[in-house]
Amino acid sequence: MKRLVPLVLAGAGVLASACSAPPLPQVTFFAVNTTAVTGPSEYCDLRVDKCAVDPSAGATLAVPPNKPLQISVPTEVGDAAWQVVFKYKLNGQEQQERSSVFARGERLAYTLAVPAGGQLETAEVQRYAGVMTLNPNTGEPQFVVGASWVLSVAGQSG
Repeated sequence: MKRLVPLVLAGAGVLASACSAPPLPQVTFFAVNTTAVTGPSEYCDLRVDKCAVDPSAGATLAVPPNKPLQISVPTEVGDAAWQVVFKYKLNGQEQQERSSVFARGERLAYTLAVPAGGQLETAEVQRYAGVMTLNPNTGEPQFVVGASWVLSVAGQSG
């Protein structure tokens, strides 16, 4: 009977791990032969019923001026509408822009290039939730961001 105890405990461990939640999707950022991978800083299910926040999530990567940033998202992101919001400095002025919104299943990668002479500062992948709200000012429907993955740019000399 003593020999069965370790087997029973090992079996219980396998069952417990089989019931645990799958890992959250990760986004990969790539620039100048270097890769950074991060989990989401905020992640909600598509109905925004269950959300988790991880303030320690995020990645840092050196992206020299005039070099593109390549972004790769997993199917869990690409199967929803998503876009990239980014900040950069150009001639000492901070600018904020966004890519177009990519439709569900449209793509799993995006190459971000800021205008010539600009220095990328941050890039954030935003996956939209499956719900919309109404803009209180205009009454127009607006997307709800259900998850985000953040990259901070380091080594801003090039």
